[in-house]
Amino acid sequence: MKLNYMQLFVIIQAKRCPGGKLGAAVYLSRVTINSLKKAVQFSSYQNLRKRLLEHETNCEAVVREYLKRIRDSHDRNVYITVFNEQALERARELDRKLAAGREPGKLFGLPMAIKDNISIKGAPLSCASKILSNYTAVYNATAVERLLAEDAVFLGKVNMDEFAMGSSNENSAFGPVPNPYDKSKVPGGSSGGSAAAVAGDLAMAALGSDTGGSVRQPAGFCNVVGLKPTYGRISRYGLVAFGSSFDQIGVLSKNCDDAALVLGVIAGKDAADTTSSHHAVPDYAAEMGGVSANGLKIGIPKEYFPESLDKGVSSAVKARLEELREAGAGLVEITLPESDYAIAAYYILTTAEASSNLARFDGARYGYRSPDVENLERMYVKSRTEGFGSEVKRRIMLGTYVLSAGYYDTYYKKAQQVRRVFLNRYKEALKEVDVIAGPTSPFPPFGIGDKMDNPLEMYLADVFTVPASIAGMPALSVPAGFDGSGLPVGLQLIGNFFDEGKLLGVARTVQRAQDG
Repeated sequence: MKLNYMQLFVIIQAKRCPGGKLGAAVYLSRVTINSLKKAVQFSSYQNLRKRLLEHETNCEAVVREYLKRIRDSHDRNVYITVFNEQALERARELDRKLAAGREPGKLFGLPMAIKDNISIKGAPLSCASKILSNYTAVYNATAVERLLAEDAVFLGKVNMDEFAMGSSNENSAFGPVPNPYDKSKVPGGSSGGSAAAVAGDLAMAALGSDTGGSVRQPAGFCNVVGLKPTYGRISRYGLVAFGSSFDQIGVLSKNCDDAALVLGVIAGKDAADTTSSHHAVPDYAAEMGGVSANGLKIGIPKEYFPESLDKGVSSAVKARLEELREAGAGLVEITLPESDYAIAAYYILTTAEASSNLARFDGARYGYRSPDVENLERMYVKSRTEGFGSEVKRRIMLGTYVLSAGYYDTYYKKAQQVRRVFLNRYKEALKEVDVIAGPTSPFPPFGIGDKMDNPLEMYLADVFTVPASIAGMPALSVPAGFDGSGLPVGLQLIGNFFDEGKLLGVARTVQRAQDG
């Protein structure tokens, strides 16, 4: 007797279940042929979860579909490493768990992508750099452990700017990632791979890292939600350091509900990270539900709408703000006069921290070592020269310079003073308004290669995202529509410390207004 594809699938799965019981086979037989052969489309994780728990599909079928999409889109260069067998085995394990009647985790079956500067035990950890080629992580990041504990599935590690240094995902040793909306444009950076994975349906959610806008800016360029939480809200244990006093793991997803769910799982105090906060982790879904546009005060900094702002960006953002006003929110013009100093202060501080953090990558203990060396000194010099890309070298040199004798007080100390001024200004502004709103980026996605020869112009892509990072406050980018060329535009919202629930609630109002 010949068995068709579905019958064979059920028998194989039943054998994988404990004892090969008939009940497991009956459960698995309820998976339809369509769930295996047709593209799996879900509006949100809640939609996916409902279908999984009602046995309309199963984790293995979902993961197989996502892996197929990843294979079919290899030219997008989104994934550096794909966990083919590991992801499938994880999915089967979760299917057996559900079949056995055990309680599914909060993220049961959620297919996720992980930025390649976040540690997953036994998986490559390259930070998109030659100097970490062939390096395998020896432990899990705390965020990864918490996701696994709630039954998430990791599809693979995604592309990024080398060591998270960049605004376009062009500084990767693996090459650039094209924007899902226009292959000639960049997806933003440094979490360009994470944003492109979510926008291109190659993952339902992703982890990225945000130092000065590296979750929010690519989220704006790729038409997804990108959340940078309060500094200390999520443990940095297992996140490869760029600027330790700025770095924060963030979440990218297509909607605010999914972002809130993932944040609720990975947030909280961690004994392995002394900078993580004891602040209680709330029910973000409940906090979002309590947010209403009616009576909300939204601060609009005039510095965020200069004459040089791209007209398409300005139009889309103002349209979303007008929808909030029509829903009952008050738009309050505010001023943040020190905004012009944000980029200068940020790059002095982060390059100083980077020069220290990247000193450990020397070719002696792990990672790339130059084969053509005569002595120990040349080994250090040549390994770092050949292993680091041009942007990383530029920032190491800048950081070393501003920390050097004679320049420390002039640059680094002064930038730290400016940082305190920014913190005070934003705290004062948020006493008068609930959130601060403006564009995520001053321009829409730009062409691949357009700004590579002009690093100062590239740095300006983060001019609106850097202030929240300097202050350590939570911020997110929510889709605001498209410019005249059909390119995505992001609206950034900045909130007070640990006010992520309010930010997500306002952002969800923006999304729902666009959905009609």
